[in-house]
Amino acid sequence: MRLETAPMQPVECGACGAQVEARKSSWDQSTVQWTAAALERCEERRTPIEPSERRNRPNRTAFAGCSALRASVREAAVRGTLTVTDDEPLKTNPEAH
Repeated sequence: MRLETAPMQPVECGACGAQVEARKSSWDQSTVQWTAAALERCEERRTPIEPSERRNRPNRTAFAGCSALRASVREAAVRGTLTVTDDEPLKTNPEAH
């Protein structure tokens, strides 16, 4: 049902060009579906995890995600090319709340 009312949409990473499927349920929540090609292309995924970072993760070998892609998803939502299904407006200064 969710895919019918809020389908995944393509988003391209501004850093490496990896294309994923994404959905924004709200300004604070995103769902990203990676393809094998996107995972291979992602520059942050290819960067080895520092041992100090690995200790702080529950699953020490899991890919935590890509900060450049997160920024691209947010930018697409702000531009309106990625639909945000929640009707709540974007907070102008979210750090103040």
